[in-house]
Amino acid sequence: MIASRRTVLLFTAGTGAEVQAFAEAASRAGADVRIVSDRVDALPAALGDGAIAASFARDPAQVDRVRRALDGATIDGVLVIGPGPAWLAAHVARDRNLPFHAPEAVALCADRLRMRGRFLAAGLPTPWFVGVPAGGDDDLGLLARVRFPCLVSASDTAAPGGALRCDSWDAFLDARRSWAAVLDGEGADAGSSATRDLIVEGIVPGRGVVVDGVLEAGALRVFALFEELTVTGPSATTGRLLVSPARMPPEEQHVVAGHVARAALALGLHHGPVHATCRVDGQDIVVLSVAPRPPSARLARALPVVAPDRTRCTFEDALLAHALGRPLDRYGHQAIASGMLALHAAEPGRLVAIEGVDQVGAMSWVTGLEVLAQRGEQLRPGGGRTSVAVVYAQGAQPDDVIATLEAAARRLRVVVDGTPTSSS
Repeated sequence: MIASRRTVLLFTAGTGAEVQAFAEAASRAGADVRIVSDRVDALPAALGDGAIAASFARDPAQVDRVRRALDGATIDGVLVIGPGPAWLAAHVARDRNLPFHAPEAVALCADRLRMRGRFLAAGLPTPWFVGVPAGGDDDLGLLARVRFPCLVSASDTAAPGGALRCDSWDAFLDARRSWAAVLDGEGADAGSSATRDLIVEGIVPGRGVVVDGVLEAGALRVFALFEELTVTGPSATTGRLLVSPARMPPEEQHVVAGHVARAALALGLHHGPVHATCRVDGQDIVVLSVAPRPPSARLARALPVVAPDRTRCTFEDALLAHALGRPLDRYGHQAIASGMLALHAAEPGRLVAIEGVDQVGAMSWVTGLEVLAQRGEQLRPGGGRTSVAVVYAQGAQPDDVIATLEAAARRLRVVVDGTPTSSS
């Protein structure tokens, strides 16, 4: 008797590299992927067959919609891409009695204010924070708790844009107005909630660390611990550099992983991928966020994973095996350092050209380069397109990868509105 192929339900707001990476992993595993997306019409024809259209707004009606579409179908596991779809995936997994994070935990992770409050209640190190409305009447009691410098961001993790640093009241009021405009214009995007709350919090010292792994019945298995650095150019470009393993002793890495595991437990996360951000300053470790999802496809590409047969595989292969209930104890780390550099526009302007691409692509230890922005595209830091290129590298040690990516940043020249600038 020939066993039937197993099927994984993939919830995604994307249509590009992330979806394709999981589809290829499924093909290698002899499994099928069925997609739930809010952009079904934009899916490639090969992936759109049987796809289910759904909104990722946190609405019980969407759960019923997917339930009806799956009537009679066999689903063996669930996967998510991005923060927005996780709530719907969690409800469908519970409905189907499939292992995944609980919907209540996923909803908690979607709200930075509630997440910080849960960390505080669990006794985890947490920066000072206060929630303020993006608009409306000022609450003097709340504003009196604001100190400087601080970071201002949307409490809803699905809201577009990043945190804004404020060093004065004028900067704070400008940030609040900017966020009000963003949330009023884009807050109804898929996956966001109705809240227009902002979170104002202290700036945590130390270096950034990103932890990607999988919870297996509450136990955290870490696949990568990235150290985060910033490459700053004179005007037009900045870079976010991530390298794994982080340059810290193994015992310190275990302590960081322990903090992430405790933070995930405090949030109620139990089974599935987790993507956490931390700040590490000597012995002080602060977990800033834990998301019930895998890293982006670009960061996953810089994550070296070894399959049970000791050949290199992708993180998507491991996640697919996990979704299908297969053990991950024989998946391991490749004995090499790896990393990526995401080059961003620091100033608005029309992109004329990105020079030096061929030279960077020919560099030793550079394993890939993606140009993301198109000629003539308007670059809008803080909203819209900011990333212009991504460079990947490997090396014997983390310092080798950092040196390669910093050299690549110096060679890439971004020409904006006819004025050439360099990231060195």
